[in-house]
Amino acid sequence: MKMILLMMFFCCSFMGAVAQADCLNTENLLKLDAQYETALQVGSVQFLDKLLAPEFYWVHNLASLQETKAQLLMRIKKPEAQAHQRRSHDVSAHRLGNTVVLQGLSSVDKLNPDGKTLRTSRYQFMRTYVEQQGECKLLAVQTMKVWSSEGN
Repeated sequence: MKMILLMMFFCCSFMGAVAQADCLNTENLLKLDAQYETALQVGSVQFLDKLLAPEFYWVHNLASLQETKAQLLMRIKKPEAQAHQRRSHDVSAHRLGNTVVLQGLSSVDKLNPDGKTLRTSRYQFMRTYVEQQGECKLLAVQTMKVWSSEGN
């Protein structure tokens, strides 16, 4: 039930965020980007399907993995290890026309194999959002692991 309520919240929040006149307004975009992090955490395929541009592409740490929209949606349907928490911080926005690049850090907490303690991985990210017909679409992501706690 909790998962269903979370997914309904994301859908409603997403529709409100993209319907605004300037979806690339920094405050609006930071809220949308936080919803993106949570959608990855809980595996919200519906939210991500609406947010990601058809041409979406994600380059992971040292190009260890590259994913298209279809590949990411398939992966989050069957997560290997769901994150306990995902959060972005130290985020800055760089805008040119109908494009904004968010740059910052993302901290991802996952349970260790003992099932009790957490390990954290921190990633430097760049996420490129584009406004298309009044909607914000996430076009590209690049992440680079910069730190890990013990237990990885």
